[in-house]
Amino acid sequence: MPVTAADLRAWIRAFAAQVAEERAYLTKLDSAIGDGDHGQNLNRGLSHAAEGLDNGNDDLPATMKSVAMAMISKTGGASGPLYGTFFMDAGKAVGERPSLDVAGVAELFRAGLSGVQRRGKAEPGDKTMVDALLPAVEALETAAENGEALPTALRNAKAAAEEGMKATTPLQARKGRASYLGERSKGHQDPGATSSYYLVAAAADTFGSSA
Repeated sequence: MPVTAADLRAWIRAFAAQVAEERAYLTKLDSAIGDGDHGQNLNRGLSHAAEGLDNGNDDLPATMKSVAMAMISKTGGASGPLYGTFFMDAGKAVGERPSLDVAGVAELFRAGLSGVQRRGKAEPGDKTMVDALLPAVEALETAAENGEALPTALRNAKAAAEEGMKATTPLQARKGRASYLGERSKGHQDPGATSSYYLVAAAADTFGSSA
């Protein structure tokens, strides 16, 4: 079945719940190479975003815009602008379509990733959220090209995002606060890549079960 606006709202709520559950872990990761506030900031923004979805009447782009504005206005640090841009650009990409198939979900994620890269100037291997998002997007696009069903596409994307997240551990950070540490940033999993994995995993859990 296609992904509807109701599914998008379920996705955001699932992402918010995952971040709330793991916020201490995200903060621990960020304390090692950043400001130590990633979990707290992201949890605050997502909690506000989830509350804003309660009316349940928004279409696809309006849902994404609502989340984007909440993230930008309520999330501190770099997470707000980056996640806000992800959702804003994702909403623009879906246009006025009433629902999304596998290709549409891939397009949503590709647009969000492109926005993150434009905003953060990050490339693969920089030890950022891009390292989890890019493999997930590529997995979705490959699944769409191969005519895979949505649950399969999302399982592949989740696995790819997890692998990308874990692969940040040995990398030296080249962007953000972590880059100031130089060699000392090696050996730590990137918190942004970790929360981005949660984003993809939440989509797999919600869109996959509704398909």
